[in-house]
Amino acid sequence: MATGDRADFNGILLYTKDYRERDLLVKFLTREFGKKMFLVRGAKRPKFKMRAAILPFTYGLYGGDIQSNGLSYIINDKRLDHFQAMAEDIAKNAYATYIMSLIDLAFQDGEPIPAWYDKLLVGLNLINEGFDAEIIANIFEIQLLKPFGVAPNWVDCAICHRRDLPFDYSETYGGLLCQNHWDKDPYRLHLDPRTIYYLRLFSVVDLSKLTHIKVNDTTKKTLRQVIDQIYVRSVGVTPKSKRFIDQLGKFKI
Repeated sequence: MATGDRADFNGILLYTKDYRERDLLVKFLTREFGKKMFLVRGAKRPKFKMRAAILPFTYGLYGGDIQSNGLSYIINDKRLDHFQAMAEDIAKNAYATYIMSLIDLAFQDGEPIPAWYDKLLVGLNLINEGFDAEIIANIFEIQLLKPFGVAPNWVDCAICHRRDLPFDYSETYGGLLCQNHWDKDPYRLHLDPRTIYYLRLFSVVDLSKLTHIKVNDTTKKTLRQVIDQIYVRSVGVTPKSKRFIDQLGKFKI
């Protein structure tokens, strides 16, 4: 095993992947080092001692051999927690997996992003505690647009910067248009005021201060449609976990 820097790290397990006959690759979002892939030797053996440390939806404090390039190695676990309710609920599981997939796609491996580690930990806790998983996912989708290189203007009119008139969303202008300039984009999305309100709210809401949120089904459906459209046309990524969520929606789970 190549020797890197021995260090403790706070990690949220993103996913595991088979590697050779008895080993696993385990990807963590760490608070200290960003996203890192770890090789865990012997992880598929029946008596592997650190099995609890690499279960899905696990997070905690680990000790590891951190490589600047290539695979890192987990040495031990020091404090573990587990999102039990999330692991047992197929819908919570799906939305949490989708959020983690988006974060994995939005940032380079090895790029320290402690604020996003903290945000993910709060978001997963909210889902685990029973907050609407779909809305928590919407918040992450909107706030991740900037890291993806798409930064809609949710603040004011893209043309005149007024804030006191009804808004609509324009893909052409990359954000909001006030009522005085709707004629500038015949392909604006024709969104209702409530949907615009939530899109603007989601762009700035602090998840750590969220105490309750309730969105009616009609607005949730519109939010889903417009966010999907922005991701398809402007971001261009669709994780496999998103396709699974779409399938869940068809069965109303």
